[in-house]
Amino acid sequence: MTFFINKQGGVKFIVCGLGNPGAKYDGTRHNAGFSVIDLISQQHGFGLDRLKHRSLTAVTTFGGEKTLFMKPQTFMNLSGDAVREAMAFYKLSAEQTLLIFDDIELDVGGVRIRTKGGAGTHNGLRDIISKTGTEMFPRIRLGVGDRPNRDYDLADWVLSKFSKSEQEKFGKAADIAAKAAAMITGGGIEQAMNTFNGKTL
Repeated sequence: MTFFINKQGGVKFIVCGLGNPGAKYDGTRHNAGFSVIDLISQQHGFGLDRLKHRSLTAVTTFGGEKTLFMKPQTFMNLSGDAVREAMAFYKLSAEQTLLIFDDIELDVGGVRIRTKGGAGTHNGLRDIISKTGTEMFPRIRLGVGDRPNRDYDLADWVLSKFSKSEQEKFGKAADIAAKAAAMITGGGIEQAMNTFNGKTL
């Protein structure tokens, strides 16, 4: 992992949850990343109340490192604008930028951690990769389940909310993701992968 000289407040890591701003998107499958950031903020007693880098942000010590948490307010398909701006400001690499987002390829309750990779069907991740020019982002993918059938519109599906039984599974997965994020920012992504990958609830 490459670290660059950082003169902007000592932030050493970014943790970015992906989602859409606005109350009508709260609790939707596509806002899985936002949900994990909200959970971490509750667990660690801080609020994301500063609007910076086109995101709601907070800076706190997490996993032993000074960390910028961010929830982009650009809407999902323009997430790259926010992530690129924050990376440039703090002079951080993709390897120092953890992305947390939904994945329809995993069942609800599934958690998958990777060090890098392509965007697949995820438009938010695709925009980030396009605008930063790299796929080297560590990421935590949370399963939100696939559509009941292929005739179901994908956009409608990811903007739908979890059923009651799914909410319980997703809540447990979000807690796993929060623990994994702390491990990753502390430099233990391999440990996080070994500990949490393949967890299905």
